[in-house]
Amino acid sequence: MSLLRTNNLTKKFGGLTAVSKFAMDIKEMEIVGLIGPNGAGKTTVFNMLTGVYKPTKGSIFFDGRDITGIKSHEVTKLGIARTFQNIRLFKELSVLDNVLVANHLRLKSNILFSVLRTPNYIRQEKHMYEKSMELLKEVGLDDVKDEMASSLPYGKQRRLEIARALATDPKILLLDEPAAGMNPQESFELMEFIHDIRDKFDLTIFMIEHHMQVVMGVCEKIYVLDHGVTIAEGTPKEIQNDEKVIEAYLGVD
Repeated sequence: MSLLRTNNLTKKFGGLTAVSKFAMDIKEMEIVGLIGPNGAGKTTVFNMLTGVYKPTKGSIFFDGRDITGIKSHEVTKLGIARTFQNIRLFKELSVLDNVLVANHLRLKSNILFSVLRTPNYIRQEKHMYEKSMELLKEVGLDDVKDEMASSLPYGKQRRLEIARALATDPKILLLDEPAAGMNPQESFELMEFIHDIRDKFDLTIFMIEHHMQVVMGVCEKIYVLDHGVTIAEGTPKEIQNDEKVIEAYLGVD
């Protein structure tokens, strides 16, 4: 079943077309990659999908609903979560508090209930704590829950950012270059981790990544952008052997 689909998705900035007529179809539980040279329009696609940018043309359908142009917080409530190329954590908060903050998206009490400490609010607060601890355990960070986010090694900061995204109860997780800055061992662990969270949380995953070993190792389908235009789509094997993709990455003599 199709979970996230775009049709003729286009974004222009003045006279520059950053993305042109992008069409994709992601099914439930798939791990899909979006690759291309720097400046190809990959992050612009993510920004349209998550409500940061309003498309100039085209449509976005999520779980059977047209979500074109809706605001970012509404997109998140519907079940689309994302991470960023540059890690965006609350670095002066603890690891646990970073995840607790994200849980407030689903909180049904208002600020008055929190001030009055009503029984219902206390129950929800307890549930948020237990859920956050479970998420930290799932991503291997429960033993550092009280440490400042800024003190974590780079690979663990990535995991924390993903845990925070998972706290919003997404149906699909958008990962923007999750392997950026990782060493080979961390990249290998990330590949296992992505497969693991897909299966544990029944997630669909859509990822931008430059690290070809990671892309080819985890993705079941790949879309390739070059100067905002889709030049290829297919399985990892098909993409590896596509002449247009090779030319876009390596150039021609």
